[in-house]
Amino acid sequence: QVQLVESGGGLVQAGGSLRLSCTASGSRFINRMGWYRQAPGKQRELVATITNSGITNYADSVKGRFAISRDNAMNTVYLQMNSLKPEDTAVYYCNAPLWGSDYWGQGTQVTVSS
Repeated sequence: QVQLVESGGGLVQAGGSLRLSCTASGSRFINRMGWYRQAPGKQRELVATITNSGITNYADSVKGRFAISRDNAMNTVYLQMNSLKPEDTAVYYCNAPLWGSDYWGQGTQVTVSS
């Protein structure tokens, strides 16, 4: 059983920065990890993913502002969020697809005030 524990959300003013962390336990090897977000009344959407070898993928809405990275030894993935906008407000979820299942963290709230 894989468990994902997130941290780092909070309240920030527009233009500010936050860094999210997600640590996985229960598996020694997870190829792809990523971040998704869900705003009130909207569907969950992809933010960014990163593979074990460092290949990244970003949603167009966050390119140039967000950066995903990972520490494979610690099974931890990070999301550095800069130049935050009010439309980035959402619950952010860590994700790890593994063994044919999708594993999710509990979510961390990010609120960007204008």
